[in-house]
Amino acid sequence: MSDILQLLENNRVWSEGMKEAEPDFFDKLSKRQKPEYLWIGCSDSRVPANQLLGLLPGDIFVHRNVANLVVHTDFNCLSVLQYAVDVLKVKHVIVCGHYGCGGIDAALQDQQLGLIDNWLEHIKDIAKFHQDELAKLSGEQRSARLCELNVIEQANNISRSNIIKAAAARGQNIRIHSWIYSLRNGRIKDLALAKSEG
Repeated sequence: MSDILQLLENNRVWSEGMKEAEPDFFDKLSKRQKPEYLWIGCSDSRVPANQLLGLLPGDIFVHRNVANLVVHTDFNCLSVLQYAVDVLKVKHVIVCGHYGCGGIDAALQDQQLGLIDNWLEHIKDIAKFHQDELAKLSGEQRSARLCELNVIEQANNISRSNIIKAAAARGQNIRIHSWIYSLRNGRIKDLALAKSEG
């Protein structure tokens, strides 16, 4: 069986298992999407939001990109944020990065990878802003700290967005979280107290 056909078979087995465990699961899932959480995370295939948090499909709205960036000119990410806040009425926005992020490492090492270099300039800006702190670290510690600083900066970008400001103006309380995931132990660490807007 080809790899692609195996994926379809895996889906069939999963679907049947879900129906066996909870016969009305897909019927309920198809009728409503009302998550309380928006997850903005890295595209890295080792960081799946639902599984990390023990949530089922429909429990969390997810946006992923390389290095979990929230850029004020990225209409894809901003559209997801706006839909989550204005339509789904999420209560929490979580930015979750992870240690060992390839995007962070590429930015630190100034690797030339092509088109993505433009995207990674945002991380290089963060590294430059925090250069005094990062200069005291080396190797894995430096990378890990930039992973953390990046998450904090992206959460700050969310809090400064017109989407969150408009939600606060109308009394909608959105909590913004800065989290980091460890591939080595599977644990998530809260990098800051949740920011409350509104």
